[in-house]
Amino acid sequence: MSEKTAREPLIHISRRASLPWYGVWGIRVGAVVLALLVCALLCLMVTSVSPLEILRTVVDASFKTERRMWVVAHSTAILLCISLAITPAFRMRFWNVGGEGQALMGCLASAACMILLRDSLPNWAVILCMVAASILAGALWGFLPAFFKANWNTNETLFTLMMNYIATQLVAFFCVVWENPKGSGQIGVINQRAPYTQVGWLPVIGGQKYLLNILIVLVLCALMFFYLYYSKHGFELSVVGESDRTAHYLGIKVKRVIIRTMILSGAMCGLTGLLLTGGSDHTLTTTLVGGRGFTAVMVSWLAKFNPLWMVLTSFLIVFLQKGAGDIATSFGLNESFSDIMIGIILFFIIGSEFFIFYRVNFRHGSGHQAEGVKA
Repeated sequence: MSEKTAREPLIHISRRASLPWYGVWGIRVGAVVLALLVCALLCLMVTSVSPLEILRTVVDASFKTERRMWVVAHSTAILLCISLAITPAFRMRFWNVGGEGQALMGCLASAACMILLRDSLPNWAVILCMVAASILAGALWGFLPAFFKANWNTNETLFTLMMNYIATQLVAFFCVVWENPKGSGQIGVINQRAPYTQVGWLPVIGGQKYLLNILIVLVLCALMFFYLYYSKHGFELSVVGESDRTAHYLGIKVKRVIIRTMILSGAMCGLTGLLLTGGSDHTLTTTLVGGRGFTAVMVSWLAKFNPLWMVLTSFLIVFLQKGAGDIATSFGLNESFSDIMIGIILFFIIGSEFFIFYRVNFRHGSGHQAEGVKA
């Protein structure tokens, strides 16, 4: 048998050894810089504005005024809260993409308490009812897919996704029921005027409208970190995520863990709804959550389900989204252009994950050949 030779491929992809955290974030920061350069070149072709001016606009969108900084901090906190909520389920390999609907149900429950209880209860009691109702509504929306998954192995991705649409339509229905003024199809700001002035509104501390929401989310972030890494429940859901068989061997009741974890996930999403309706926006619309339930999936995944890294990831996403939106408005471009830039940025961020796990090797020398196998 003769020996055959084959030319080595020009490009060879191999799996990397584990990178240190600074290497991982170095790749991600590089991806963001490249994304901003691509966006700058795109804007240069469309508007003839210099890339430095575009970069300044991106930074000013988040940091030009104190109010903008508070808005960015609050948007980061809300995105972080939903990301924290879905993370326990993701660590369990339960793909909960229903954070949007679960948060909307929390908004609906809070709005219902503000409207239906304002005549019969004092303000503090209405707020307590809002807290309980929003948590229970979100928990119910998390319990239903978990119950069917645990007992009949239904597809949790489709189940939670479809429940987003049900939640949206429920909110749309009650927006018509409680519309103000009549015929508008909108609720408007709830309890804005006498005799119900600010009934159900969460208190303002330090003279800052968003401070309470931000502090609550930071506390939740710390609690979630300890829950996932230092509690028995966190250990159990990690084992279930690795292998059902191993979990059964260790005596872990898998069905109970699935249901318990999704109730927690839904409850935290419902709490996010409380922060939106009772804490910052004081209204109810089908777009109140604003797609954060879906963006949170990417935040949780990019942070490798680590609550502490989610703080940075959430801020990065919000910062880039605000910047892209401001570029579009500052240079007279429509919303579609803003969406294009956000898509480019997210594409680079997601694509950077490939280079974290894999290395691209190029052939050394044009004449180099790899020895083939014997026929």
